[in-house]
Amino acid sequence: MKSVRPKKFLGQHFLKDLQIASDIADTVDTCPKLPILEVGPGMGVLTQFLVRKGRPLKVVELDFESVAYLHNNFAELGDNIIEQDFLQMDLSKLFDGNPFVLTGNYPYNISSQIFFKMLDNKDLIPCCTGMIQKEVAERIAASPGNKTYGILSVLIQAWYKVEYLFTVHEHVFNPPPKVKSAVIRMTRNDTTHLGCNEKLFKQIVKTTFNQRRKTLRNSISTILDKSHPLSADTIFNKRPEQLSVQDFISLTNRVEEALVSIDNQQLIINN
Repeated sequence: MKSVRPKKFLGQHFLKDLQIASDIADTVDTCPKLPILEVGPGMGVLTQFLVRKGRPLKVVELDFESVAYLHNNFAELGDNIIEQDFLQMDLSKLFDGNPFVLTGNYPYNISSQIFFKMLDNKDLIPCCTGMIQKEVAERIAASPGNKTYGILSVLIQAWYKVEYLFTVHEHVFNPPPKVKSAVIRMTRNDTTHLGCNEKLFKQIVKTTFNQRRKTLRNSISTILDKSHPLSADTIFNKRPEQLSVQDFISLTNRVEEALVSIDNQQLIINN
């Protein structure tokens, strides 16, 4: 069967370097024995090495041409070749609801969405590895104070240990992307609960970083009015990239206390 034509609208850049593919496959060894789900296998350059791990393996691919190619070249996978959009999948139905490793040469145009879905299913995914755009990998691994530190950094580092493993250059792909790539590994940390309202935590992180040039006092004003006494605290003089994960947790708790106080006062007034 002829090769699959890379499709720009799917963000496809097929890896050609077998050594790099082998190295990516080896990143799943951090979580041995667990089954593996590969996202976006394309023509199976990574799949061929994952198959050799001797672990349950499923691959999910949206491109019908790639699916046909995989069925012709990886017949042993059979029904484990899933033609579907990963972002629409119910991950709790895979592997009988058991935890698994997520990996892949992820499509650049949806990599952030893939990791948000990982976070929504963090109890099922103790380990996530793979290749993404270098810029995105740097954001995920960034430390506070770094200009690349942002929403993905905080939300992922709250639950995962992040390792930037190595950089991959453009010439090893077909077609070559306009940017460099990187391989990362994210392994669940020991956190089982953040110790704060996690919905509010996520809202505060996203709200403040969406206006990252503003101080917290201004960026968070849609959640907590600037006239509230809490806003006089020195932490509100900072910008979001200056706050660690723990700082955001502490801030969330203090903001929630302030909001509860406001609600209680309003109830008293109304009664």
